[in-house]
Amino acid sequence: MKRNRFLAALLAVLAGFFLTTGPGPAVAQAESREPLAGGLHISDGRLREANGNDFVMRGINHAHTWYPGETQSLADIKAVGANTVRVVLSDGHRWSKNSPEDVAGVISQCKANRLICVLEVHDTTGYGEDAAAGTLDHAADYWTGLKSVLAGEENYVVINIGNEPWGNTDPAGWTAPTIAAVRKLRAAGLEHTIMVDAPNWGQDLQGVMRANARSVYDSDPTGDLIFSIHMYSVYDTAQEITDYLNAFVDAGLPLLIGEFGGPPDQWGDPDENTMMATAERLRLGYLAWSWSGNTDPILDMATDFDPGRLTDWGKRVINGPDGIAETSREATVYGGGSGDSQAPTVPGAPVASAVTATSATLTWPAATDNVGVTAYDVVRVSGGTETRIATSTGTTATLTGLTAGTSYTFGVYARDAAGNRSARSATVGVTTKEGGGPGSGCAVGYRVVGEWNGGFQGEITIRNTGTAAITDWSLAFAFANGQVITTMWGGTPRQTAAAVTVTPAPYTATIPAGGSVALGFLANRAGTNSVPSAFSLNGGSCAVSP
Repeated sequence: MKRNRFLAALLAVLAGFFLTTGPGPAVAQAESREPLAGGLHISDGRLREANGNDFVMRGINHAHTWYPGETQSLADIKAVGANTVRVVLSDGHRWSKNSPEDVAGVISQCKANRLICVLEVHDTTGYGEDAAAGTLDHAADYWTGLKSVLAGEENYVVINIGNEPWGNTDPAGWTAPTIAAVRKLRAAGLEHTIMVDAPNWGQDLQGVMRANARSVYDSDPTGDLIFSIHMYSVYDTAQEITDYLNAFVDAGLPLLIGEFGGPPDQWGDPDENTMMATAERLRLGYLAWSWSGNTDPILDMATDFDPGRLTDWGKRVINGPDGIAETSREATVYGGGSGDSQAPTVPGAPVASAVTATSATLTWPAATDNVGVTAYDVVRVSGGTETRIATSTGTTATLTGLTAGTSYTFGVYARDAAGNRSARSATVGVTTKEGGGPGSGCAVGYRVVGEWNGGFQGEITIRNTGTAAITDWSLAFAFANGQVITTMWGGTPRQTAAAVTVTPAPYTATIPAGGSVALGFLANRAGTNSVPSAFSLNGGSCAVSP
């Protein structure tokens, strides 16, 4: 369902729209106001539970309104570690209306599975550009009509007024209807935290929500309002992602990533690694799209709603770095955590050992905590930015996938079960060894399988010519004629201008000694389609074979 709705937004990008930096929200701290019902609320720009515990959403979207029979999905989503589920509902404008009884059942299932429940009306998607979309005012009427079902659930439910409630046509028109919808819900006596989505199909590519966030926030007399940005192909660089998320944090305005995707498509390649890493660093929530049932299954996290058949996308979000399994903490209203607010002490300075061209081992003295340290995060420090590259439950970590002949700076944080994080340790500098010369351990074959006007299919074979297995590899090369990869199987491509870096899929992650793995891809081309002249694996040059 989701994939096709972003065509309009992404075509707008191709037509020349850019994410504006603009003035952004005024840099002033959000006013702390007393929550009406004492449940989930906003304080000092943070989403908090009634007991004051900082709650960071780590969750998954579920298409309930289109698949009402898939009720087992909430239990399955909880089983993979999520603490939140965002549930698709309809107000009856575009799809079959979810009745009060049905919504009450969803809330009951969320509570039974110890999940915070974000309820959203999907009918508003792309209003102003999609003629089938409903208004925020219609969605607000739906929510006020559910007051008897929602009242008393403020500890467990967040109301997401309308999904992606404006397209690319006059997105500035988003602000007034959003304020009016918020005021209608409050006038009706709804006391829950309210979530509002951005215009431009949720991606705010013209910065309207960013520029008007303060006025929308101030329109809510309770202050219990959180903004939701949806990050897909518009957000294909780390700079765009970090600039957007930091703008809200710096202004003291609450924000989460209400939807995001990672698999590349013909419109671009979202940088999900930066989205998840930055959200974790800033302690912002994220909700991945989506469990299952998409028109284009590339964004399904589970095949046919089967938790035993996680896709590569599902495995990335759930089990990968900064993923749900690693970072999710159950809401304390269900007994998760302890309300602990004391951070661990600072870990000791790390020491590097076993440094190779592509890896290094770090060891550090343990931190202490009033309850107990549960994990350590190893970060790469570069200027004023940090990137998490490993997590360990002990006081040592082996870092892989490094580039040969490169200087790095690393630091360590300690975390406890409540999600409190220490200050960063002292840093250590590591310079990896130089990689081998051409042909020292790898050979790469590249061929064009077929061509057509404007595109082609290619194949890359990576051969391990060494005596030890190659794991967690990274292949780099550059196109000479402006070719752009749109889809790849066997690996995940990252492309910046001509430069391409490919990391493996789970089934190609290990190349045995004397063995090989094959990658296939589709790409766009303008004319000449030259073969790349050089390849490197983990920073070392590879021989080029036919």
